[in-house]
Amino acid sequence: MELSKEQKQFAEAIREFSLRECGTLAQRDAVTDGGTLSNSPQILAKLAELGWLGVSLPAEYGGGGAGFVDECVFLEETSRGLLPITGYSTGLTAAQTYLRWGSPEQKKTIVSNLAAGKLEAIALSEPGAGSDLGGVRVRSVSEGDEYVINGQKTWISAAHVAEHLLVLTREDSSGTKHEGLTLLMVPTQTPGLEIRGIPTMEAHTVNDVFFTDVRVPASAVVGRPRNAWKQLMRGLSVERLIIAAMSLGAARRSLDDVIAYVGQREQFGRKIGSFQVLRHRIADLATDIAFAQAFVYDAAARVDAGQEDDLARESAMAKMRCTEIAKNTALQAMQMMGGYGYAREYGMEGQVRKALAPPIYGGTNEIQREIIAKSLEL
Repeated sequence: MELSKEQKQFAEAIREFSLRECGTLAQRDAVTDGGTLSNSPQILAKLAELGWLGVSLPAEYGGGGAGFVDECVFLEETSRGLLPITGYSTGLTAAQTYLRWGSPEQKKTIVSNLAAGKLEAIALSEPGAGSDLGGVRVRSVSEGDEYVINGQKTWISAAHVAEHLLVLTREDSSGTKHEGLTLLMVPTQTPGLEIRGIPTMEAHTVNDVFFTDVRVPASAVVGRPRNAWKQLMRGLSVERLIIAAMSLGAARRSLDDVIAYVGQREQFGRKIGSFQVLRHRIADLATDIAFAQAFVYDAAARVDAGQEDDLARESAMAKMRCTEIAKNTALQAMQMMGGYGYAREYGMEGQVRKALAPPIYGGTNEIQREIIAKSLEL
């Protein structure tokens, strides 16, 4: 599909904002405490003031009321512009489940938070339940008008900056592993909840979360008790499109930067961009990105049209391929930039570090291939 005139103008406005606010390494360091933070409250506040956060979320709850194509434009261009707002995508993922299954109060709280630059998180994975989410063991017990939660979650993105966690718990173990699961909306300031950062190759992004007799009211249930598995599926499909759009932006940034570099760097008396071996490698990267971009926006347009019969398969394809393209583009760009690709000053080393995790999170790409294969009745 082709973007509308208004959507193209939106993309251009985001590019101009990104260049103005985070166009240099010094600017990015200034709003991320020297590159140690993955989310900048200052940048989020400015985006909120512009009305760009929650652009695809319902206006009745405080969102922008636009479509998912517009959201993909935002995700792609902010990722391309290196804006430090990674937690926004996590909140956007959580919002998909709240909007489909939550109470009016839950919907309003989550959407208005995101639109105002506040963040939300979703807590699914555990030490023994990553790719196999049916293995969840964090317990929730109904006691009168409360739920009591105990256990540990891990690899929880943005938990340390979120207002609430959307927590997948096991309420009943009598049925199959996909039965008896309950989703709970838990404020991060609730007594008994502890969040510990996990050091990684990137700025602080993921966390261990511990629940020790954490109590929330029965009204914290999202959707119906013991029915969480079905409630999560659509939201996780949309999450894969979110990751795909961000990976597109990352790939485009790596491509932009390597094109700029080879157009300036000289060796053997000529610009290295004139050597066929590099020209052809860059041509391949640009082609991969163009094909992926067309696929992602076509899938997003079908979401806007309510045509979601093949969403699970298409979003798995988009997430798998876009994350691999982003990783390959960054690695290829680093190689073509030589030693400068490894230097922090030029930014490509950061692109490489950020490109390594997406093929793992949001459901590993091996799991995405399983989803695709099952949809083909294999």
